[in-house]
Amino acid sequence: MTTTTATTGRASARRIVGCGARGGTGAVYDPLTGLTHRTDQPLSTGRIALAHEGIASLPEVHPAELGDVTPVSVCWSPIVRCNLACPHCLDDKSVPELGRSERAEVAARIASSGVLGVDVSGGEPLLIRNLPTLLDALVDGGCAVSVTTNGTHLPRRAEALARRIDAIRVSLDGPDPEHHDHWRGEGSFAAAVSGIRAAIAHGIPTQIQTVLMRSTASGLPALVELADRLGVHGLTVLQYLPFGEGAPLAITEQVSDEDARHLVAALGAAPIPVRLRTRADAAGFTVVRADGQVWRNTPDTTGIAALRPLTGSVSLAVTGRDGSA
Repeated sequence: MTTTTATTGRASARRIVGCGARGGTGAVYDPLTGLTHRTDQPLSTGRIALAHEGIASLPEVHPAELGDVTPVSVCWSPIVRCNLACPHCLDDKSVPELGRSERAEVAARIASSGVLGVDVSGGEPLLIRNLPTLLDALVDGGCAVSVTTNGTHLPRRAEALARRIDAIRVSLDGPDPEHHDHWRGEGSFAAAVSGIRAAIAHGIPTQIQTVLMRSTASGLPALVELADRLGVHGLTVLQYLPFGEGAPLAITEQVSDEDARHLVAALGAAPIPVRLRTRADAAGFTVVRADGQVWRNTPDTTGIAALRPLTGSVSLAVTGRDGSA
């Protein structure tokens, strides 16, 4: 994970993280960034508040290096439907969605599995009417919870989310309507920016995420400036993964990890934290699909290494970055 940081007034706030032990080591999961940190200091298990700068000062660690069979965190995509049609979407739109009661069962299983954090994604999770109920189940289970969204429905849902989640991650593919709307549709940039402002106004720690593509790489400096003006906590640059709807674009749009590191390093001392999630960082990442099946990224992040029904913590068990049980 390549990082460029700067100190701002945003660093003084306290935020909720998920804490616990993994392989005899203290682990801290940050729902804002999705990063796992290692700590030698004794911390209570579950959801605790830490200073933003204190979280960032902890050494980062790939979850697989902690040597525990239970993942530190999972991404749960309870919905494949979306109000946008992005050609680079990671979701497989052919996956069937569970019904309301079955979704509640999945939330309960994740909450009791022992994971420290959950990122609720999609599809577009803000389209789920009873999303607050699902989020409450995860929080009540002791998980640090974030939501990843395209931001278009945030203005109307930010207030309810602010009482339930610990962070919001909003996807942007460019620093202005011309570049962002090219990928996500007319009006989507303005709606996403309004959503970001609503989230910040309601006190939700907010992160912008952008998928790095050859077509968008030149816009990174301007996107950093926009993120700073909006007042978010940081920007995460995600390496393109050849999954789901976006698999056909991988040949023309993927940037090598080496080139991605150079692009982020060229930003210099950015006014906000900028983080790069390389493909290596995404190895072994665990996802619970909309149909309740669990899958995990392969070591080279070109495919899925495991697919099984989520029946409890045992079905999430993993022994290494290869996704083996």
